[in-house]
Amino acid sequence: QVQLVESGGGLVQPGGSLRLSCVTSGIILRFYTMGWYRQAPGKQRELVAAITSGGSTNYADSVKGRFTISRDNAKNTVYLQMNSLKPEDTAVYYCNAAVSPYPNWGQGTQVTVSS
Repeated sequence: QVQLVESGGGLVQPGGSLRLSCVTSGIILRFYTMGWYRQAPGKQRELVAAITSGGSTNYADSVKGRFTISRDNAKNTVYLQMNSLKPEDTAVYYCNAAVSPYPNWGQGTQVTVSS
């Protein structure tokens, strides 16, 4: 069974940085395009970053230039480095396959950007 465990969130001031991690199990990570999603209160979940099995990346316009997605297939882990954080980045962040996400989402990790 696929398991996705996110961590690394927290409370940070505007302009600060966080690094999120997602440990996966039950899949051979290197075969999959993975993504980081976020869901803010009252909003739909959105895909903000994706990385292919070959390492190509793509970002939502709202995070381009500030967020960096990466992966370590040997550690079954996907990362999201978030810099220059803004209050509008406040959300619960999840990882999952970027194409046809698995139905069993992880618990997510809360990111709160506030002074």
